[in-house]
Amino acid sequence: MSLTHFDAQGQAHMVDVSGKADTAREAVAEGLVLMAPETLALAQGGAAKGDVLGVARLAGIMGAKRTSELIPLCHPLPIAKVSVDLVPDAALPGVRVTATVRTTGKTGVEMEALTAVTTACLTVYDMLKAAQKDMRIEGIRLLSKSGGKSGDFKAS
Repeated sequence: MSLTHFDAQGQAHMVDVSGKADTAREAVAEGLVLMAPETLALAQGGAAKGDVLGVARLAGIMGAKRTSELIPLCHPLPIAKVSVDLVPDAALPGVRVTATVRTTGKTGVEMEALTAVTTACLTVYDMLKAAQKDMRIEGIRLLSKSGGKSGDFKAS
C-alpha cells in the first residue's frame, strides 16, 4: 500500500486534489476524558472557571476550523458544519466527546473531526486540572466517514 502524502521519492507533499469532484463529506470522531467523580461534578457546573463543557464545545469548533494550520499536509477546507457534543458519563466517570464535521469538497474532514475532539478534550483537561492533574484523555478515534473515492467507513 502506498501512502498518499509521499511522492515516488519518499518526500512528504500535499496531495493534489485538483482533479477530484466536489462531493458531500462527513466525519464523526469521539474521545473520552476520564476523571474522578468529584471532578466530573465540577465539569457539570461547579468549576471556578465557568461553563467547562460550553467552553470546550467552542474550543472543539475552533479546532476543527484551524486544522490545516496545525496538521502540515491538511488542505484548508470550507467547513459547512461542526457540532461538538460533550456528555458527562458517571459510568466512566468522565466526559464523552463526539464531533461531527461536514463539507462539500474534494477531500474529507476526518482530520477536522479528530482535531475538534482532541481540542475539546484538552480544554476540559485545562479547565479542570486544578482539581485533578491525573485525568486521562483516551480513545480518540474516527467513528465514521462518508463521501469521496474511498467510500464510507464505520468503526467496529
